Amino acid sequence: MSSREKILASVKAHKPVLIDLPTIPAFEGDGSIERFKTVLSGIGGHAIEVESKTDCQGAIDTHYSDLKSVASKLVKSSVEIDKNTSKEVLERVDLAVIEGVVGVAENGAIWVPEVNMINRALPFITQHLVLVLEKRQIVANMHEAYKKLDTVGSYGAFIAGPSKTADIEQSLVIGAHGARSMMVILYGG
Repeated sequence: MSSREKILASVKAHKPVLIDLPTIPAFEGDGSIERFKTVLSGIGGHAIEVESKTDCQGAIDTHYSDLKSVASKLVKSSVEIDKNTSKEVLERVDLAVIEGVVGVAENGAIWVPEVNMINRALPFITQHLVLVLEKRQIVANMHEAYKKLDTVGSYGAFIAGPSKTADIEQSLVIGAHGARSMMVILYGG
């Protein structure tokens, strides 16, 4: 018997006893719209509420009327973006308006699947980001969020607030690695 065979036989003979995974308790929390908005505000974003998804265009016109390069499948778009759009075109996008599918009250994050991003880089390269979310899709915590994301697809991201970074001197820089601002439009009842 070779050394390899001896080692494998020893491993096979000394397998640990299998035990069930522990039961994970339900983590309760405040999944309210107000909690979501408060946390989002604390991380540099802000949220507004509208009646329906069709009211998003009015909100964009009110809050971002000065921006000319808008990419979206939800509101009037001035630049066509797809999954093959070059980085040179993407870096000139002033505003991206994208729909999220789950919001998390504990951290202000919103899950955006790849199919909603239009282009994987768009939510991170745009100057300003607006995420649109149905109010009833807000959950209390990440545990609940992942339960809702049973078919997440190949790629997606939880996005929370504008990009932020700080150096050792604690100088906070907004927008260094992504959007300089983030607004969430909450719709529905």
